[in-house]
Amino acid sequence: MKIGVIGAGVMGRGIAQVSAMAGHKVVLFDINHDVLESAKTAVTKNLNKAIELGKLTEDGKNATEGNLQYSNSIADVRVDLVIEAIVERLDVKAKVLADLAEINGKDTIYASNTSSIPLTQIAANFVYPKQVVGIHYFNPAHIMKLVEVISAEQTDPKVVETALEYVKSVNKTCVVAKDAPGFIVNRVARHFYVEGLKVLEENVASHETIDDLVRASGFKMGPFQLMDLIGVETNLSVTESMYQLFNNDQKFRPNRIQQKKVQAGYYGRKTGKGFYNYDK
Repeated sequence: MKIGVIGAGVMGRGIAQVSAMAGHKVVLFDINHDVLESAKTAVTKNLNKAIELGKLTEDGKNATEGNLQYSNSIADVRVDLVIEAIVERLDVKAKVLADLAEINGKDTIYASNTSSIPLTQIAANFVYPKQVVGIHYFNPAHIMKLVEVISAEQTDPKVVETALEYVKSVNKTCVVAKDAPGFIVNRVARHFYVEGLKVLEENVASHETIDDLVRASGFKMGPFQLMDLIGVETNLSVTESMYQLFNNDQKFRPNRIQQKKVQAGYYGRKTGKGFYNYDK
């Protein structure tokens, strides 16, 4: 199967990497040349780390790199399966998918890695609604084992089956979810972040203390460390979307502390500063 991954940011490059490692031919597309170069560097670093850990051979690395094509021309994305991992805005996703539909036609599957936008809404104004499905990876995509597959109201059951086969082929654990706000993981996990921010806002404890406590309870990372890893702005965008989708239910209310971080451009690891400082 030939895969087209749209968006070479943190999520897109991870999805492209695991797909290429599984033997799929992959075109990783981004309009920004610098982002593509950064993605290439990051993938090479990940593959070298896998070799160090004994999880990959040199031959495996060479095969993976041979399966990956980096392109800033959308015309190169002639594939069997598209997975878009771009900004969480319906209008932007709709425009890119429409462009891809003109290139690929009715037999290609058009998957979204959206965290919170309803798949039924994405499919509603798309020329091939039966071909739309959700394939939702979690960050970092090359490490996290879980992937959600989400069926829109319009999705052909055969498309869901193909999406499941793809997820299995990249050695991930698949959970099928209905098209509900936040699906499963983001709906449950939202309060991991929101409550952590509330505790910080009320001056109950510092963000370092909250993270320490959560790690001591058995989690690998605390909420603030995880927001910095995912991207503070991405995390806020998902919270804002779910807040609206749940009719402004206060338990999903976006937090002012997080909003100020985003306004300042402190997105976490990617910018060198978020709730913590990082060496760039």
